[in-house]
Amino acid sequence: MDISVVVPLFNEDESLPELYSWIERVMNENNFSFEVIFVNDGSTDRSWEVIEELKTKSPHVRGIKFRRNYGKSPALFCGFKEAQGDVVITMDADLQDSPDEIPELYRMITKDGYDLVSGYKQKRYDPISKTIPTKLFNATARKVSGIKNLHDFNCGLKAYRKDVVKNIEVYGEMHRYIPYLAKNAGFDKIGEKVVHHQARKYGSSKFMGLNRFVNGYLDLLTLWFLSTFGKKPMHVFGFLGSVMFFIGFLAVVIIGADKLYCLANGIPQRLITNSPWFYISLTMMLIGTQLFLAGFIGDLISRSAGNRNDYQIEKTI
Repeated sequence: MDISVVVPLFNEDESLPELYSWIERVMNENNFSFEVIFVNDGSTDRSWEVIEELKTKSPHVRGIKFRRNYGKSPALFCGFKEAQGDVVITMDADLQDSPDEIPELYRMITKDGYDLVSGYKQKRYDPISKTIPTKLFNATARKVSGIKNLHDFNCGLKAYRKDVVKNIEVYGEMHRYIPYLAKNAGFDKIGEKVVHHQARKYGSSKFMGLNRFVNGYLDLLTLWFLSTFGKKPMHVFGFLGSVMFFIGFLAVVIIGADKLYCLANGIPQRLITNSPWFYISLTMMLIGTQLFLAGFIGDLISRSAGNRNDYQIEKTI
C-alpha cells in the first residue's frame, strides 16, 4: 500500500464527509493505493456515525473509536500502530490542512529520501492570540531540539516513512515533538514543505487556551532532559551530587572552624543550630537532592510503565 492517512478527530462530524471526499479524489487522481484511518478521540457528536457511514461506502476507510477523550498523541499512537502504508500522512480533521499537499509530500519521502517531512503554514488564518505564542514556542523548540530547518513543529500535516512511525512512541502530549522524537530514534533526514493553511470552515478550534502552551514547554523540557540524560543519568546526578556535597562539606568545615575558634579564645560556645551554615548544609544536601531525584525517578517510572499506552478502544472497523 502506498499511503496511510491518519486523521485524529474530536467533534468534527460536519467536516468528515468533505474531508474524505477530498482525500479520495486526490488519491484516485494520482493512482495511489491508500487507506484513511479516522481516530475518534471520544467525540460527543455524530463523528463515529459519520465514520461508519463512510465505511459502508468505501473500503478505504478504517476507524478507531476511543471510549473517552485521551488527546491527540494517543490518537496518533493508535493510528500509527494500525497504519500499513509505505508513507504515513497525518492531518487534522477540520479542513484546515489541504489533501492536495499529499502527492508532493509522498514524493519528498519516496524520491528525495526524507524520513519525515513537516508542513509549514507560512500564512496562517489563526487569531493573533494563537500565532504569537506559536512563534515563540517554535523558536524554543528549534533551539532545544537542534532541528534548525523546521518553522512549525506543531503542524498537523506531516509525512513519515513507515519505519519512523513504527519506531517512535508518541505519548502524553508529545505529538508536538514528533520530529524531535524521530531525531532521537535516529531518523535525522527531516525536511519541511510550505503548505496551504485554510480558514476553519466548521465549528471552532479544540486546542485553544494558555495551558496548551504551558504544557508544551514543560513537555519540551522533559523530552530534552530524557533525551540528553535518560540513558546516562549519573552524568547529571553525579555532577549535582558532587556540587551539593562540596557545598555541604564547606559548610561543615566553617561550622567546625567557628567552634574551635570559640574554644581557643574562651568565647562562650554557640549552638551549631545558630549558624546559618548549618541550614545551608541541610538544605543543599537533603531537600534539594531528594526533590530532584524524586522528580526524575517518577519520570523514569512513568516511561517504564507497561500500561502507559493502554487506551480503551470501544470499536474498530
